[in-house]
Amino acid sequence: MNQNAVIKAEILSQALPYIQKYHDKVVVIKYGGNAMINEELKMNVIQDVVLLSEIGIKVILVHGGGPEINQTLKKMNIESQFIHGLRYTDDETMNVVQMVLAGKTNKDLVKLIMQKGGNAVGISGIDNQLIVAKKHESQDDLGYVGDIVKINAHIIIDLLDKGYIPVVSSVGTDETGQTYNINADTAAAEIAAEIQAENMILVSDIPGLLMDKDDESTLIPLVHVYEVKGLTDKGIISGGMIPKVECCVRAIRENVKKAVIIDGRIPHSILIEMLSKDGIGTMFTR
Repeated sequence: MNQNAVIKAEILSQALPYIQKYHDKVVVIKYGGNAMINEELKMNVIQDVVLLSEIGIKVILVHGGGPEINQTLKKMNIESQFIHGLRYTDDETMNVVQMVLAGKTNKDLVKLIMQKGGNAVGISGIDNQLIVAKKHESQDDLGYVGDIVKINAHIIIDLLDKGYIPVVSSVGTDETGQTYNINADTAAAEIAAEIQAENMILVSDIPGLLMDKDDESTLIPLVHVYEVKGLTDKGIISGGMIPKVECCVRAIRENVKKAVIIDGRIPHSILIEMLSKDGIGTMFTR
């Protein structure tokens, strides 16, 4: 008897309850940042997305593209400026952000999905005013960095109903047509909330929330939303984790069933999270 075949059959058998649980449900996956750099891991993410779609799960892929924006700005001799971790976005930088996110990065992901046998349509937050935004207000002027005012999800719902994987780039516009750079985690959370998604997964380049940020063995697998304030006060949630956790909490409070931060550096981490008992990363829930 082929032992490998037996192992594969056992894996599929264990995945069956989760396939049934998520069938015809909506899952929002946010993919971006440094998790997009490694080509092998990128293909793992794409394969996971296509497989989930093929077994009847409605997947929305929301993406950023910070590293590719940085590379393009550097080639064009435009200096990247960051204020408190947020990209300062002037007119010139906004043009590059729109070009890279809504153009190259978005269409590259669509091509990869189609090469793996999936059906995908690439859109941006500009299309059909999917993401209505306003200028981000803070003590420091960040230029054309935007906050989300409203999600008009009709175009996404139509694509899902027709069997497509919507691939959404995180730019938006205001009522006057001004384009804004939108944080991709925030875009994913707001889309998940508007559509009442079953699950939101933030694919990152970290294991999840760590009790000790320098020790990956201290992963916190489960956080209830009421625990977030205490973890923040203790400094366990700090720095770049604060906005990610805030997005997860926002999604949960808007009736998304669960939100998870997972490590995109692990091959097929999305499948491990969704189709296994143990899951992976840090799950936020009520």
